[in-house]
Amino acid sequence: MARRTDEPLVLGIETSCDETGVGIVRGHTLLADAVASSVDEHARFGGVVPEVASRAHLEAMVPTIQRALKDAGVSAKDLDGIAVTAGPGLAGALLVGVSAAKAYAYALGKPLYGVNHLASHICVDQLEHGALPEPTMALLVSGGHSSLLLAPDITADVRPLGSTIDDAAGEAFDKIARVLNLGFPGGPVIDRYAREGDPDAIRFPRGLTGPRDPIYDFSFSGLKTAVARWIEAKRAAGENVPVADVAASFQEAVVDVLTRKAVRACKDHGVDHLMIGGGVAANTRLRAMAERRCEDAGITLRVPRPKLCTDNGAMVAALGAEMVARGRASSSWDLSADSSLPVTESHVPGHGDGHGHGHGHGHGHDHDHFHELSKDNLYS
Repeated sequence: MARRTDEPLVLGIETSCDETGVGIVRGHTLLADAVASSVDEHARFGGVVPEVASRAHLEAMVPTIQRALKDAGVSAKDLDGIAVTAGPGLAGALLVGVSAAKAYAYALGKPLYGVNHLASHICVDQLEHGALPEPTMALLVSGGHSSLLLAPDITADVRPLGSTIDDAAGEAFDKIARVLNLGFPGGPVIDRYAREGDPDAIRFPRGLTGPRDPIYDFSFSGLKTAVARWIEAKRAAGENVPVADVAASFQEAVVDVLTRKAVRACKDHGVDHLMIGGGVAANTRLRAMAERRCEDAGITLRVPRPKLCTDNGAMVAALGAEMVARGRASSSWDLSADSSLPVTESHVPGHGDGHGHGHGHGHGHDHDHFHELSKDNLYS
């Protein structure tokens, strides 16, 4: 039976931070999600070391791609495209992924799609709950980003409503975990301790929630400082620090702000769906409070399962497949990593110079130009 043309088979590569992720999807169906993490190598430093991450990606790339193809039960020659995170992220780490994607796309004669990391976090929900409603309101919460985004079209129109002014939520979790001597990464361990604590034990500040503050922006620097000073004062007085209560109260302050602003954005823009993504979306308290507040406001909540919230190749493949299905132009061979790629650029298309693959015809790509390309262009 012939494959349906509206269900492209795409491999996605994600190397924006410390996870080497390779995913394969057919349309909205997840076939493989292979991840190699270097988190243990960074733990002793208390955070991600860019050079360590880059070297780990180099070592893990080929085995992870091979594992994904095997898990999906497909051959590389059957792919309709190769998608890769072009940004934002750590420059060196991104370069490894982009270089690998170029190499595979060139060798296989497949179109290349450099896509946006944040837009990919939104698009991954299609693998869980089907096609995204248009528009979609998305709250993305990760180690480096806390963003509110309105996406009328995930492949071409993503509008930032609010973003992080200083520390993102994930950064705050890591820093408070370090102050409490709980290790790295901080999100999962804070979540675990908080389940045994009282979220109302300590009233920590809610950043940027005053009447004159930006209504959709986030700031967790003041909260982080307040929690650290509270802990230091306890220790200076020779008192025991109630770790579970501190974790629960800190987490409550973060989650309160995130969900309050997200629900307000939905109401203000007349959007009846909220999607939450990013690594912090795996937090159990965030999910519970978002579910309650969305239900009270008549908003449908969409949150992918925890494994799809953290960085992974499946999300990149999902956005790549949507690019192919909608006939978006593929990327030129001069695609490069952009550590500060704005979320308004869902993907980095060709420049109309004959080097791009896509011409808006779905799977019908013309590869006659391949013989004209020198391999010197591969890593340009």
